[in-house]
Amino acid sequence: MNVQLEETWKSKLEGEFKKTYFKELTSFVKEEYANATTYPAPKNIFRAFELTPFNKVRVVILGQDPYHGPKQAIGLSFAVTEGIRNPPSLQNIFKELQGDLDAPLVHTDGDLSRWAEQGVLLLNATLTVRAASAGSHQGKGWEQFTDAVIKKLSDEREHLVFILWGNYARTKGAHIDRTKHLVIESAHPSPFSATNGFFGSKPFSKTNEYLTEHSETPIDWL
Repeated sequence: MNVQLEETWKSKLEGEFKKTYFKELTSFVKEEYANATTYPAPKNIFRAFELTPFNKVRVVILGQDPYHGPKQAIGLSFAVTEGIRNPPSLQNIFKELQGDLDAPLVHTDGDLSRWAEQGVLLLNATLTVRAASAGSHQGKGWEQFTDAVIKKLSDEREHLVFILWGNYARTKGAHIDRTKHLVIESAHPSPFSATNGFFGSKPFSKTNEYLTEHSETPIDWL
């Protein structure tokens, strides 16, 4: 796993690459790709960073780990390859989006790169996963790396929106300075929890209201 990271992110995170945990993580991930079907494709491991440079981030949506089915994971949290059926969580995200903004979707595919290119960092806590084995790459070092990403954004940027869906994402929120950023928390969009606080939480309109208040262009979510 050669770390081919977008330049602004590379300069911000270069200290992480020298740490023991990241060297061990690199060895583990290389072995997984060599010996087991692993997602996403290697070129997409850091795709979220490629599409959303450090100084362009305006919103962060935190996921847990990549989808573990064929042709699904593309390196963006909650997103799937265009043409692949949207998973249940993404279906619920789109349902809440339409209700929140009271408008039909213009784009119904699950790629979501259109959000990333507007400054929405679609970040999973764990950036790789073994096929058909959810959570298989947790506890190997990715969480420490993505904690560093969140802390760097929190410390060096202002007036960002962090969207934390579910208890796992909330634990990542410990690294966010809430005196200078907006943190939106709710239940996860999974079918198991969406009816317990995700539906009706209005994260998309709340995000755009906050961005507008701080002289930022709102996100075209639809």
